[in-house]
Amino acid sequence: MLAETLEIGRRMRESILEPMKETFIGKDVIIDLLGVCLAGGENLFILGPPGTAKSALVHELGRRLEGETFEYLLTRFTEPNELFGPFDIRKLREGILETNTEGMLPEASLVFLDELLNANSAILNSLLTVLNERVLRRGRQTYALPLLSVIGASNQLPQEESLQALFDRFLLRVRSDNVEADALESVLESGWKLEQGSDANHGRVRVDEIRALQKALPTVTLAPVRDAYVEVVRRIRVAGLSLSDRRAVKLQRLIAASALLCGREEAVTSDLWVLRHIWDLEEQREILAGIVNEAISETTREGAEEHPQGRDHEPPDAEMLGRDLHRLSEDWATLSESERAGARDRLSLIATRSEWVTNEEQRAALRVRIDAMWETMGA
Repeated sequence: MLAETLEIGRRMRESILEPMKETFIGKDVIIDLLGVCLAGGENLFILGPPGTAKSALVHELGRRLEGETFEYLLTRFTEPNELFGPFDIRKLREGILETNTEGMLPEASLVFLDELLNANSAILNSLLTVLNERVLRRGRQTYALPLLSVIGASNQLPQEESLQALFDRFLLRVRSDNVEADALESVLESGWKLEQGSDANHGRVRVDEIRALQKALPTVTLAPVRDAYVEVVRRIRVAGLSLSDRRAVKLQRLIAASALLCGREEAVTSDLWVLRHIWDLEEQREILAGIVNEAISETTREGAEEHPQGRDHEPPDAEMLGRDLHRLSEDWATLSESERAGARDRLSLIATRSEWVTNEEQRAALRVRIDAMWETMGA
């Protein structure tokens, strides 16, 4: 692999992503995911309430990218013309159905669709091909799009079956919340600096440099993490979480992208961190973190530069662990013997994660519930 390509990856992380973390306090995970999706040519879904910097993060990334950015807030009444451009009236008079795409989504390198799940049937099919194939079909015309990545955001997960296919086009998912109280002062200070434009001399990366990273993905050596990756996928499935072969294959691009952003031409197990973010339901986050963290800690490699997210920086969510325990308890009686083996593995993961809960009372309460569940399981 050319040294110039490796340098692009390292520079993108050090000059683009790391400075963004200094501006957006408490958003390190989201920023690293934005970077890996951009380098990996995949899409990211951000779940969170209004006011948690979802659009601000993408807007700032767009400022640092020398290319066109398209942002739009979807409603139930959004029409295809608002995203893809109106039909050219002059050509229409001549009987030619042609879209005027100037300044619209088809010309953008980076796209942000806020309230993504408001997408209606009129634009849904077009969005699916945009997200999956990077093409737009309107009438008899097909447009090859210069898209590097699409970021979608919503304050809820899909409730309707028709929206599940749209959600599935976002390979990685992440939660965005308000920061903890002890970080509020830093947030206010950095936010005020951003309002003043004090970061005017920020680093920038060109679109052609991102494309060079994406073209280099197949040359990254994944052999050092192949066994660990296969085992993680197996354990995810045993735990009852859905991970199709198609998604497992595509995730390799993001593992490779993580390596490139560290200036490496081969993957190490810390690059498996991206697998923490393939959940379909929020309750799955802690289980995935337990599986991935265990794999990373068991197979470390000395001397290799790890990705910043290679070690889990976020303490476990006690409430989510509690909800998962409740679900295991409710489902246990109806599980087959093979499914019960997966449930025991899942409980073991919950037990491991619960030991890292920072609140002592919550940690103790979880231990009691976990011990009771082990007795129910006869283990």
